[in-house]
Amino acid sequence: MHGHDSSSSPVGRLVAESLTGHLSRREIMKRGIALGLSGPVIGMILSAQQRSALAQDATPAGQEVGWSIVVPEGLRTDLPGARVRAVLTSSAHPDRPWQEAAMRIFSEATGITTEFVPGEESATDRLAIYNQQLGAQSSDNDIYQIDVIWPGIVAQHAVDLNQSLADLAALHFPAIVENNSVDGALVGMPWYTDAGLLYYRSDLLEEYGFENPPETWDELQEQAQAIQDGESADNASFRGFVWQGNAYEGLTCNALEWQFSSGGGRIIEPDGTVTVNNPQAIAAFDRARNWVETISPEDVTTFNEPSSLNAFAPGNAAFMRNWPYAYSVTQAPDSPLVGMVGVTQLPMGDGEGATHAATLGGWQLMVSNYSQNQEAAIEFVKYLCSPELEKAFTIERSHSPTISAVYDDPEVIELQEFLARLKPVFEGGAVARPSTVTADLYNSASIAYHTRVNQILTGQIDGAAGAAEIEAELQDIMAELGY
Repeated sequence: MHGHDSSSSPVGRLVAESLTGHLSRREIMKRGIALGLSGPVIGMILSAQQRSALAQDATPAGQEVGWSIVVPEGLRTDLPGARVRAVLTSSAHPDRPWQEAAMRIFSEATGITTEFVPGEESATDRLAIYNQQLGAQSSDNDIYQIDVIWPGIVAQHAVDLNQSLADLAALHFPAIVENNSVDGALVGMPWYTDAGLLYYRSDLLEEYGFENPPETWDELQEQAQAIQDGESADNASFRGFVWQGNAYEGLTCNALEWQFSSGGGRIIEPDGTVTVNNPQAIAAFDRARNWVETISPEDVTTFNEPSSLNAFAPGNAAFMRNWPYAYSVTQAPDSPLVGMVGVTQLPMGDGEGATHAATLGGWQLMVSNYSQNQEAAIEFVKYLCSPELEKAFTIERSHSPTISAVYDDPEVIELQEFLARLKPVFEGGAVARPSTVTADLYNSASIAYHTRVNQILTGQIDGAAGAAEIEAELQDIMAELGY
């Protein structure tokens, strides 16, 4: 989502901001309606906000924001008086108080002055402003928070963090480090991440005799159909599986998961090779087409994240593909699904190269080439992206860390049990969109891909014709880039 990562999708942001009490009930309702969320789902978000407020009141000894931060050992103290300006979240974002607390603690530990610079709330607006500032080689800001699909766009303006932070980079998930590497240079240090997940009704799996959630897409189809057949007798709107089929960035994320999980490639490989027009990818697209009007509603081809949540959260679907933020909505106190929702990796295809796949989202920190305080800026990135700070960010703000070891931390397991279960997703099948190799033409590549896939889903063209058309369009785009 931002494109499409939960932290920046409009619904993900609404859920995050409501949980921190930053929004009034009226504002939640107004924004929820504008996003197309149904009454029951808006009610669940309001209810989750209430529960969150009660939980925050019960925070041990009324702890202050930043209470869990432990300063990493080995930070430099020989740069007193240096000043670092970091463009992090937006001004009203619920993460801001934590980030400012982390900055204060860093400044006390190192003598380096830090200044919080709010970024634009919309990822599109934010990138436009970054491009202006970096294009003008402005030294105003030292650090930029960048989206997972931007490293290829901003690479020429970034300090190579491999020179100074290679040891830290080695602790982070390899797929994200690879995504952030352009021509051997580490453009951004991973900070927190996100990935597509499969939500399922654990109560219904048990009721219909399925011991485990589906491992393969064929098993998903079988379980979804059996549950739908049983449930639709009493609930005509019940469906087996809901997902994001509209022609937008969310479909690029879904279709990449189908394709990669079937051994059909990453759309465009890191070396610039276009991999769409192959039997595995075509079979994956055709399989998804067959879900429409069988286990999925006919209008799933118009669905985005809110539409999927509108179907699943009130209890009208057995399975849903969505991002991690959706879990808190399904577990709000007045949700009909409290204690009945499981979360697991998305299914894999069959045949050669089949694997689990989850499209990556998330954010990284980049140091500007034009910064006049690069050493201090690198030190601040080293601090924020350290295991200690990622652990605190996870405990207090529920972000998914990019360091494997943080998931195994006993405090994280106790306080963020749901997140702790996501480790296999990031270790196993995390797959990046081909944004690094396509650089500033990524948007064109994504549009070419999701437009044709949507046409396959709506039956305008078949998988083979669609894959051939996507291949031709993407080869033209890569030719523009000199591949």
